[in-house]
Amino acid sequence: MTWVAPRVTPSAGLALLRSTPTRALLHPRRTLHGAVPMDGNEAAAHVAYGLSDFHAIFPITPASTMGELADAWNSQGKKNAFGEVPGIVEMQSEGGVASASHAASMAGSLVSTFTSSQGLLLMVPNLFRVSGGLLPAVFHVASRKVFGEGGGIYCDHSDVMICRATGICMMASSSPQEAMDLALVSHLAAIKGSVPFLHFFDGFRTSHEINTVVPVSYEDMYKLVDHEAIQRHRDISLNPEHPYVRGVCRRPGHSFQIIEASHPHWMNVIPTVEKCMDDVAQLTGRQYKPFTYVGHPEAERVILLMGSGALTAAETVAHMAREGEKVGAINVHLFRPFSAEHLERVLPPTVRKIAVLDRVREVTAPGDPLFVDVCTALRGRKDTTIIGGRYGIGGKEFNPAMAMAVLDNLKLEQPKTGFVVGINDDLTYRSLSVPAKVDTCPEGTQQCMFWGIGGDGTIGANKEAMKIIIEHTPLHGQGSFEFSSHKSGGLTVSHIRFGKEPIQSPYNIVAADYVAVHTAPYFKKY
Repeated sequence: MTWVAPRVTPSAGLALLRSTPTRALLHPRRTLHGAVPMDGNEAAAHVAYGLSDFHAIFPITPASTMGELADAWNSQGKKNAFGEVPGIVEMQSEGGVASASHAASMAGSLVSTFTSSQGLLLMVPNLFRVSGGLLPAVFHVASRKVFGEGGGIYCDHSDVMICRATGICMMASSSPQEAMDLALVSHLAAIKGSVPFLHFFDGFRTSHEINTVVPVSYEDMYKLVDHEAIQRHRDISLNPEHPYVRGVCRRPGHSFQIIEASHPHWMNVIPTVEKCMDDVAQLTGRQYKPFTYVGHPEAERVILLMGSGALTAAETVAHMAREGEKVGAINVHLFRPFSAEHLERVLPPTVRKIAVLDRVREVTAPGDPLFVDVCTALRGRKDTTIIGGRYGIGGKEFNPAMAMAVLDNLKLEQPKTGFVVGINDDLTYRSLSVPAKVDTCPEGTQQCMFWGIGGDGTIGANKEAMKIIIEHTPLHGQGSFEFSSHKSGGLTVSHIRFGKEPIQSPYNIVAADYVAVHTAPYFKKY
């Protein structure tokens, strides 16, 4: 089953949108500072629903919420940015989702879907087809550990890294606000550049973190879309009125040439992404680049990573720079295509040592994925030492003290490479020594911890409290929640922050101002 939306001209679509009482969000909300409480899943789903004709869905933790929201909005008759109600179908597995998404895109629809972990792996065969067909589909992924030596529902990048060879473009978000903005960039660039995108963010850490998010309205999204590109996509769709052949089996005589003939098309992807980032910045005031640098303008030591950990590193670098240390951090947003030119552009010329952190381990490779990319991109810098390490695998915590340990390692004449941070490696002795806990939150931020038991209502109450703070006060808020995979009956810990400044601290509270324990035995047990 596929869904092809009716062709709507830009002027007619905007007129229809204005005449229809649509809202960007599922529920009415007060916005005292133009923002609303929202987690990463809802932020990405909001954009995906607004810029899609069709969703094929199948639930998998922690991405299920995105499909559930799209399904709920569809059942309520909520219209997208084009004034239409997107089609939606739940398939029998993620493999069916990928096939339906591929087919709908070939039929001329704007398609997006949502998945994680093993679900993404089932889509890999179709990712090759979607990429090879230059189809503007978007896959939103709440990244999660792949079942290998054991299972887990928590975040690392083992799932998305498997997709590098498929040819799909890859965009990484670090926070719920970025999940909103970079989902928008991904959809705009997919349409304008006629290429598929995989937009990913850290499962649970970003997907379920409630933060203060400034939403982009569907009317504003509509203005940013390249409507001529949409029409070109529809014009070359499979249609019995103008049939032609796709997906043929080629012989060696010309297959190589055809693959290389697409090179000019892919060379335009990075400028297209930059243009879309600039368009979003002009609309929202939030500027993104393929690589974002923060820190001392004459930094000598730099840490480079992507995902939520990049915000932890940025906060740590700001803390260290205030104390006079020449350090910096780079957040990778556009992972594929990987642009060596743009990486060189943001690196201060004074940098002498770089630590690249990966949230995945490729056991048989000479280095982990991001580390290998950076070494290749900067191979001409003979005066720069580049080392690699791992963090946060399987959802392991990554906090400012650990980021500081990585930067302190770079002080050594021979820094340890192939290191791990966040665990004690007493087998191969590659772990870094982590200093005492460091609190780098913005000054004036109130930090609260609530210990409960799964099913007692503690997390639900704290989510409502966060919504009240963000909706009804001028304060910014952040809420993240730990819970075991036992669900009901297991340990839960709520980490709530609020203050006058934006809060970009994607790690557990290390210095609480208020602690509540809702289960008496926890006093002795923890």
